[in-house]
Amino acid sequence: MTEFLILAFVIMMAGVVAVPLATRFGLGSVLGYLLAGMAISPLLGALRVDVSALQAFAEFGVVMMLFIVGLELEPKKLWEMRRRLVGLGGGQVLLTTLALAGAMMAAGQEWRTAIAIGMVLALSSTAIIVQTLTEKGLLKSEGGEASFSVLLFQDVAVIPMLAILPFLALPELATAGAASAEAAHGHGGGFNLTEGMPVWLSGLTTLAAVGAVVLIGTYLTRPVFRFIAAAHLRELFTATALVFVIGIALLMTIVGLSPALGTFLAGVVLANSEYRHELESDIEPFKGLLLGLFFITVGAGIDFTLAMENWNTVLFWAAVVIAVKAAVLALIARVAGIRRQASWLFSLSLAQAGEFAFVLIGFAVANFVLDGETADMLLLIVALTMLATPLLFIAYSRLIEAAYCRGEEREADTIEEENPIIIAGRGRVGGIVDRMLDAAGRRATVIDYDSTHLEHLKKFGVKSYFGDATRPDLLASAGIARARLLIVALDEREQIDKLVQYAIKNFPQLHVIARAIDRDHVYHLWAMGCRDVIRETYDAAIRMGRSAYEALGADRQAARAMADAFEEMDRTSMREVADLYRLDIPAYENEPLLAKIRELRAEWDPKLREMMDDIVQRGH
Repeated sequence: MTEFLILAFVIMMAGVVAVPLATRFGLGSVLGYLLAGMAISPLLGALRVDVSALQAFAEFGVVMMLFIVGLELEPKKLWEMRRRLVGLGGGQVLLTTLALAGAMMAAGQEWRTAIAIGMVLALSSTAIIVQTLTEKGLLKSEGGEASFSVLLFQDVAVIPMLAILPFLALPELATAGAASAEAAHGHGGGFNLTEGMPVWLSGLTTLAAVGAVVLIGTYLTRPVFRFIAAAHLRELFTATALVFVIGIALLMTIVGLSPALGTFLAGVVLANSEYRHELESDIEPFKGLLLGLFFITVGAGIDFTLAMENWNTVLFWAAVVIAVKAAVLALIARVAGIRRQASWLFSLSLAQAGEFAFVLIGFAVANFVLDGETADMLLLIVALTMLATPLLFIAYSRLIEAAYCRGEEREADTIEEENPIIIAGRGRVGGIVDRMLDAAGRRATVIDYDSTHLEHLKKFGVKSYFGDATRPDLLASAGIARARLLIVALDEREQIDKLVQYAIKNFPQLHVIARAIDRDHVYHLWAMGCRDVIRETYDAAIRMGRSAYEALGADRQAARAMADAFEEMDRTSMREVADLYRLDIPAYENEPLLAKIRELRAEWDPKLREMMDDIVQRGH
């Protein structure tokens, strides 16, 4: 018991210390976990901890992550992605496998070994990429969605890879015997129901298992969760969710399939379930902890002695893997017509080897495809490419995005009109504003960066111009020097800030209405000099609050008066706080601003409560 507590304390403390530091320096949580594992590796060795066994347990975090990813994908959406899945994903896996296999054969590897290594290294890290793209808000971008499509195909591609690897077995390794290879690396085969079956029966068993997952997800989960929910015990619902995920993973493992694929499929089946959000919130904490543990074990599992003895070889091949994969991805992105900025993100984010490589390497050793020395070197190369991934994201955001991605693959449209109103962004917000102005007979020049969206709008007769609205030359051609009104309705905070700052600094006579992402962003834009700032969700929230008043018994007139009173207080207090906001320090470190907020809350809360009570008593 003592040893377990020491191990748990050491691992958790390493993560608690390393991850916040890594995040603060812009390295991301994944690199923080990897560095934490490297830091405690000597201590784990002294404690005689079986890092491989710990990593096998932690890999369940990847399984849970793919279940949650599946919950976010409706089957209809997945079907709509089929061309990208097969085109981008299939092209990447095939071309990367062939390119890396060719490089290995050129270095003297036997052709079967070379193909096996090519397949192992063709896969990328779903855990690192999805988590990093989510943290950076890039998962829904064009490059992020393309990367996700490739990752989905790769997860499916693990199945044929597991089927192909035994056919690549080396006769000399098979003769030496399976026992020594498995003892050297600790990879047990485990129970496999299909082992020894004829090929046709094995295939039918596998299909039956997949069908069982679909049937369970479609017909069994709803009544089970409905029954559990009737007990009104949150911990029981959480336990049921874990049983569901673990059971499906076990079923997939028994028939020799990837447990991650099975849980992903189950997540897709449940994407339309009324219990989707409940499942996601229950699984999320376990997923986060196990993923963190997984990355820590990857860092701790690095053989530093072997790495130091062969550092030049490991470094060279890690660089080759990243370069080859990035080049293949860039070629695929170009053929698929992905824009330049998105293609950079697409190429760099997928350039590492993935966590499934550890599984495939163990499987290859157990099936006499790889010898022990090659497997150990391959593990080092995979770990090093994973360690390099956060650095590639940093290079993308700080160097490539800033220096090379300001232009577009498609040239900006020539703006053929000059109107007194310019709208930057024609999405959910800008589209409504444009329609309202048009209904009042006010023509606006609309600029948007999403070419696909603009093509769709064109079919409805909506005229907009393609281009980056933050570019001074494009704004000049739109007549910003003579415009009366600029409406900034862009989606990304950085782009909003950039455009607002440029417009206010260079055109003081221009009235700027800016979309704010949240309350802190309102203060930020106010400090820049913008005096007409609209929070994107504020009016909807006020209306929901008003509906809540009515649902609790207030009549419509009283509910409106109560909402108006809150809105007046909120707007007045925001102006007072905004005057103390500073651009050079975060709001939570601005003591005068914090003191003002505390002062206003003490003053306004009782006053607002009194006003609300008075409205309710008067009935209006």
